[in-house]
Amino acid sequence: MSVSATILGCEGPVLGREERAFYRAADPWGFILFARNVDTPAQLARLTADLREAVGRDAPVFIDQEGGRVARMQAPHWRTWLPPLDHVARAAASGSPGWPARSMWLRYRLIAYELASVGIDGNCAPLGDIACPATHPFLRNRCYGETPALVAEVARAVADALLAGGVLPVVKHMPGHGRAAGDSHTDLPRAEAARAELAATDFAPFRALADLPLGMTAHVVYPALDLAAPATLSRAAIRAVRDEIGFSGLLMTDDIAMGALSGSLEARVRGALAAGCDVVLHCNGRLAEMEEVVAAAGRLTEAGQARAAAALSCRGPAQPIDIPALEAELEALLAGRENA
Repeated sequence: MSVSATILGCEGPVLGREERAFYRAADPWGFILFARNVDTPAQLARLTADLREAVGRDAPVFIDQEGGRVARMQAPHWRTWLPPLDHVARAAASGSPGWPARSMWLRYRLIAYELASVGIDGNCAPLGDIACPATHPFLRNRCYGETPALVAEVARAVADALLAGGVLPVVKHMPGHGRAAGDSHTDLPRAEAARAELAATDFAPFRALADLPLGMTAHVVYPALDLAAPATLSRAAIRAVRDEIGFSGLLMTDDIAMGALSGSLEARVRGALAAGCDVVLHCNGRLAEMEEVVAAAGRLTEAGQARAAAALSCRGPAQPIDIPALEAELEALLAGRENA
């Protein structure tokens, strides 16, 4: 029997008895963690182990660890990073054209090491969104650049670094959030552009990353694709992700409880799955909401099971690294010099 078509959060840093029983019965495909779940490395390692023990299998555990403003694991136990856009700009200003991608590979290889050390094997990165003048501040400095080519190059380096560290990358926000001027956490943004323009620009980084194992949708309306429904709930938009972009991996929603979406949780979940998403992401860890989401989601479809299995097959052991050497090279690149 297949598992639940859900990825769920949890309430705090320690798994409670009621939560444990719920997860055992619900059997979500995976879990996602936030700052409220994070205290120390030992605590976090225990939590990830307890989550997997609750479902009785090696379920993937995700987090948003981009560095910069979006970093659930912070000092003093974990490294602090520049916002990605600032990091890339500094590397670009410092040296050769290859330095932005190389420096971001180094950054995310170190992030992957920190994640794997506490049992986290999925990171909601890279971003394929293109920064532009209209990009809302919640997203702009999380992007990697202002051109499709640069974004695609850096995003590939991010994904490769995570995979080298035994961590599954989740490319987001498909089919492109950069053109939207609103914050999808609170409002429903729109990306106003002709379909040909979307295909040539917004879609381009995702097309270059279409082989990645996991992707996340955008809660954004693209009138050129669907006049009313955001991509997460739009069959036409998901069809564009599959056919025009060519993404064949497991497709998860952005957080189904975000303010961009309206209607009951049940309606949102059913709408996302009907549109073509494989898995529904619910993040806040509230038990009553999770019960509603799990009841509405049902089990992974046959196609979803195949995509999930393919994604998990990419979850390999971390390659050995020399951490001081990587740190020294990264420091050198951002300072504008070749590593000695």
